Amino acid sequence: MSLAVVQTRAKQGVLAPAVSVEVHLSNGLPAFHMVGLPETAVKESKDRVRSAILNSHFEFPARRITVNLAPAELPKEGSRFDLAIAIGILAASGQVPRDGLSHYEFIGELALSGELRPVEGALPSALGCATKGKQLIICRHNAAEAALVDRLIILPVDHLLEVSAHLHQMALLEPWQQQSPPSYPDNEQLNEVIGQQHAKRALELAASGGHHLLFYGPPGTGKTMLAGRLPGILPPLTNTEALEVAAIHSVAGKGLRNNIYSRPFRSPHHTTSAAALVGGGSIPRPGEISLAHCGVLFLDELPEFSRGVLEVLREPLESGEIMISRVAAQILYPANFQLAAAMNPCPCGYLGTQRCLCTPDQIGRYRNKISGPLMDRIDLQVKVNSIENHQLLNQHLPQQQTGESNQHIQQRVCAARKRQIDRQGKINSQLNSIELGEVCPLNKEQRELMNQAIDRFALSTRGFYRVLRVARSIADLAGLANPEVPHYQEALSYRPAVEAPDKA
Repeated sequence: MSLAVVQTRAKQGVLAPAVSVEVHLSNGLPAFHMVGLPETAVKESKDRVRSAILNSHFEFPARRITVNLAPAELPKEGSRFDLAIAIGILAASGQVPRDGLSHYEFIGELALSGELRPVEGALPSALGCATKGKQLIICRHNAAEAALVDRLIILPVDHLLEVSAHLHQMALLEPWQQQSPPSYPDNEQLNEVIGQQHAKRALELAASGGHHLLFYGPPGTGKTMLAGRLPGILPPLTNTEALEVAAIHSVAGKGLRNNIYSRPFRSPHHTTSAAALVGGGSIPRPGEISLAHCGVLFLDELPEFSRGVLEVLREPLESGEIMISRVAAQILYPANFQLAAAMNPCPCGYLGTQRCLCTPDQIGRYRNKISGPLMDRIDLQVKVNSIENHQLLNQHLPQQQTGESNQHIQQRVCAARKRQIDRQGKINSQLNSIELGEVCPLNKEQRELMNQAIDRFALSTRGFYRVLRVARSIADLAGLANPEVPHYQEALSYRPAVEAPDKA
């Protein structure tokens, strides 16, 4: 029988649906037909496979070859099916045994010489392979990424001949041995930022409860430095989170990150388009907000982003995911990121000083790029003032106290998050209104305070609940069962938006 079936996997967002490569050889004029909704890159595999088979000293069948990629309704794209197609042709022509093919899944791009090249999305494919209990034969350059999946036997290869030798039981492939990950020192300490204790306190609160954060103030006050050190005080990723993040980076073609347990930190330039931020393309790919999943998305010079780009953040900030719809596909990507942003109070940055020459119209246009609904979604809005002269000069004195290290702050953050997980099963920024009513019971004094605050700060319903979430995080950092009045007062101090222009 000139029929062989080989298992592989497609790429569909962060998923890897199973694909059966069915190869049939029949009599007739030599031809090579491929069916099953293949894209251009898949159709071109026939030429790569033919050259790889011939240059590996196999015989390419001079018969009518039909390759079916099932299920037929699933779009197939990329070069990841090359190895499976080649093995299917060799098995259908009797050049490799087909008895043991059902125990393996094959993924890899073939060079014309028969060598294997890496592909994108290896980690989701490995996750799918592990659920089926099969062994994965993959390019050696993808092996370290696929090895993040537990209980999966990975057989790395460099050439088509190695796969043939393994199937013939002549030279068995050695399973990949996962190496211990190297340690990466944290070189960006929060105590390197001079002064700004109020901003550092807000940064610790943001880390403890997963709150969105905005720094505003004059240029050169350390706003970018502060935001860049937020990942250093966040808890490390759990195994599940690390796999989710690695899978997104894999399908985006970013490869394996150096330290898979560190929180992602994405800082796109203000010229970034909306499609680059949320993802897109004819075949949707993840954007910056998905690459920042379980980590931090930092937008420096926030008003310099176009308003249309910033508006696309509103839904992901609430839902933690992004649905990208195109004619060819509709893909759901996770986007549970923590927003950190920085901005100046006016175009020149020196509002309220003699150096400022901005007109009220210029200031209004500058700030109007940030809509009210977007600003309302930012929990902590922190003014960063200029550094005092004595703080700047004393920093260079010998034996000057530099403040707490990231490790000490991270310990408090981890302890606060543990209280949140033990109490409610999620961090405070993910609590809904009903859950907030249970963990933030308001007594009479607190109700009066919040009643006055709603009018004074013009709090929306969303803003009211965000104040409760921040107060809950302040109490968790202090190790208290319920927030107290000072905690609500501190939470309210972070709510005022950027002050209005004071020019006539």
